[in-house]
Amino acid sequence: MALTIEQMRHVAKLARLELSDEKLAQFMGHINALMAHFERLQSLPTESVEPTSHSIPVYNAFREDVPGTPLPREEALANAPQARDGLFIVPRIVED
Repeated sequence: MALTIEQMRHVAKLARLELSDEKLAQFMGHINALMAHFERLQSLPTESVEPTSHSIPVYNAFREDVPGTPLPREEALANAPQARDGLFIVPRIVED
């Protein structure tokens, strides 16, 4: 299923991208090539292949959680861009 230029414009609008027609056509070629590749992959016989989440076995490598000596406050704040009363000062990110 190849995408049309109108569909590409719609996707760009949803992604809040302002792209020229030249760029849209360029990306459309890349995306359509990917879509064709996915269509070829979907036609492969995979009925006998067991579903997996990873191609190799994955194991968690946990270490013992041992408390250590905490970093002194002055040393922790030594390279802080801003600090006051023993605390880091950071820009406000929550709007009212």
